[in-house]
Amino acid sequence: MKKGDKVRFLNEIGGGRVAGFQGNDIVLVEDADGFEVPMRISEVVVIGEENYETQHIVEMKQQEQQEEKEVEPADRPITFKTQPEERKGGEQLSAYLAFVPIDMKELTQTRFEAYFINDSNYYMRFSYLSSEGNSWHLRTTAEVEPNTKLYIEEFGREILNELERVAVQILPYKRDKNFLLKPAVDAQFRIDAVKFYKLHTFQENDYFEQPALIYPIIENDRPLKPLFVDPKRLKEEMFQKKEEQKPRPLITPAHKEGGPIVVDLHADEILESTQGMTPTDILNYQLDVFRKTLKEYEKKKGTRIVFIHGKGEGVLRRALLNDLQYRFKQYSHQDASFQEYSYGATQVTIR
Repeated sequence: MKKGDKVRFLNEIGGGRVAGFQGNDIVLVEDADGFEVPMRISEVVVIGEENYETQHIVEMKQQEQQEEKEVEPADRPITFKTQPEERKGGEQLSAYLAFVPIDMKELTQTRFEAYFINDSNYYMRFSYLSSEGNSWHLRTTAEVEPNTKLYIEEFGREILNELERVAVQILPYKRDKNFLLKPAVDAQFRIDAVKFYKLHTFQENDYFEQPALIYPIIENDRPLKPLFVDPKRLKEEMFQKKEEQKPRPLITPAHKEGGPIVVDLHADEILESTQGMTPTDILNYQLDVFRKTLKEYEKKKGTRIVFIHGKGEGVLRRALLNDLQYRFKQYSHQDASFQEYSYGATQVTIR
């Protein structure tokens, strides 16, 4: 490149004749109006001397400029997250602890999965603990989105003794919106190890495709009160002398037209043997018979069922009343006829 050469600009429109130089890297280009435009030598080319290398440099610079201006959508980080959907009726808290067999066909050998179910429109921060003597062991803690379930752990029967007494603590709240303040939940209850050996205790449900054993923690804003049992007192009450009670059939049809159905819940009536069972195991079995009987007759409105549980303010009687107050509150109940059942029976009417 020398004085008088015709040149054009690489990155801009225009050009002219070389009028002179400034230093080693600046060329003065005189345009058609007589103005001298200072340009870097690397940014002008003599007309007629363009080559592949020069054109390649231009294309590379244009490509770099384009890449600086545009970012492909696929390279952009995804920051948007959809909000969980709320459902009608979900403003009341309901939460459950569920146990699901991995292989229902091999119940004697299968392992189990534990889940926390949040059946409400609230987020739930929960802690799941098991007792170790007088202290507690944290098994897991996590946040569960509204109307979802969360996998907790997989376990075998060898740790069922560790789950004999568990606790669940729940803190409910909502994100990015105002909400009604709900009290924290602190529930303690016992896991019945015997149920993991019985096929019928795993029931069809709304949360899993396969049958599951589900323990309620809170339902419709009502925490389920834990039932603490004095094993010694329970054993004395269950095995009180049979002569203190009138003869009791297990389950009988109405002995006269319009009469009630009678269900005897005494351990020696509903169990062939109690060998190897703790008082708590027996109580849970009695409650299972009670709940299944109410389930069986739930569509037969007006049916009266008398449950015989024994005299006094016993543990079994309190357990039945607890269920009738919270789990089966739609049914009415009262003390059964004193003349027929003494003080040891409760009558439930299906509504």
